[in-house]
Amino acid sequence: MLYGKIFMNKNNQIVPVRSESSRREFLKRTALTAGAVAATGFLRTPVYGQATAPSANVVGANSKITLGFVGVGAQGLNAHVRGILENMAANNVTIAAVSDVSKTRIAEAKKTIAAGGIATVEGYEDYKKLLERKDIDAVICATVDHWHCRVSCDTLNAGKSVYVEKPMTRYLDEAFQIYDAVKKTGKVLQVGSQGTSDAKWHKAAQWVREGKIGPVVMMQGSYMRNSPKGEWNYPIFDWATPEDINWAMWHGDQIKSHKDFSKDDYFRWRKYYPYCSGLLGDLLPHKLHPYLLASASTEFPTRVACIGSGKFESDKGTAGTPPRDSAEIVQVIADFPNGMTFNMTNSSVNETGTQEMIRGTKGDLYMAGNKVELKPQRPYSEDLEPETSAPFPPESIPDHHKNFFDAIRGVVPQPNANIDLAIRVQTIVSLAEQSNRLSMMCNFDPKTRKITTGDGKEVAPLTYGSLPQS
Repeated sequence: MLYGKIFMNKNNQIVPVRSESSRREFLKRTALTAGAVAATGFLRTPVYGQATAPSANVVGANSKITLGFVGVGAQGLNAHVRGILENMAANNVTIAAVSDVSKTRIAEAKKTIAAGGIATVEGYEDYKKLLERKDIDAVICATVDHWHCRVSCDTLNAGKSVYVEKPMTRYLDEAFQIYDAVKKTGKVLQVGSQGTSDAKWHKAAQWVREGKIGPVVMMQGSYMRNSPKGEWNYPIFDWATPEDINWAMWHGDQIKSHKDFSKDDYFRWRKYYPYCSGLLGDLLPHKLHPYLLASASTEFPTRVACIGSGKFESDKGTAGTPPRDSAEIVQVIADFPNGMTFNMTNSSVNETGTQEMIRGTKGDLYMAGNKVELKPQRPYSEDLEPETSAPFPPESIPDHHKNFFDAIRGVVPQPNANIDLAIRVQTIVSLAEQSNRLSMMCNFDPKTRKITTGDGKEVAPLTYGSLPQS
């Protein structure tokens, strides 16, 4: 604390201070006070570890949560089934059923779950049979992207909470279907972007709310890979046959191309526009969710633009696979009503990333690694102290699962990747795809949910059948 011309430091030593240091400490205390007041109204994204009273529509705080899984392929089985089994006792959960269009994958999931200590688990080809069960409280959805909306909405309307893998949906209209279903049912939705359960981003959000860097000017980052044999050219297994896989159910009547059975599509679907938006659907959400969380803003984007290139023909490195529909490098720019801009690059042909940071008028937050580092801008170097957070554990899918379970029980008011955050992320993802594929700048009005060009002309959002490759 300040005593006129002296200062009590963190070691409880009294030391003299200059007048500019007194000013710096005064401004710091003022910013902290203002930030604390502002933070009282920010409940959309809870501070990491914050405990609150249970909400009205949750199972008891000590109740066992019974889970069902829809989609138990590589991600569903390895990241979710195995991860939840390993932490089953600590999270007080159990598994009752799985659903998949593949007989082999159902059998493998049931075998894995039995080895984890649960002897009786039902398997269903049709996920709706799973949802009919009254004993299931929540569903983990790890299907192909174009089934996220239907599975999530059906789950919510069945009175169950849902954890849905990112991206939340294939198209924007589907995202608002889920949004409306969450608001109508009051059930919990968590999107599988585990970066939002990394405490580093919550520390950044805290410092932003406290006014430490001033208003946020720009967020920038990247998610970069270099895959010489083509990103998502996963192995193709012999068990995948029309007798094993219900192709009509996997393909869905959403897809207008009605393509015949294809092992390549089944295993490498992220490459192809009918099922996925590529880098924009797979990599971009991993960055968008935590950055928007850290911005401490609840605004939708005003404008989104994206350019992408697919000229590098990386799929030539894998024999027998067609070239991808989606781009191999994309750059996304978005701006918001408060003046903040967002700049993100994703790649599958170069792995060198850009500086991960949040820029403010007074200072910058450097987000690389497991710490948050605050550096003042030069004009505010006498007013703002540099600061580095303590190191945080790395992001973790099990932590993200636990946060979902805590939200169901009411331990936290909302999950970290909740619907209010996820709808804004999906808006950027979907507008970025539309911008790239139609070579346009997309303006967005969240009140009307309409997309317009710069001259005010309304443009229909992309959806199934809008373009030849959809």
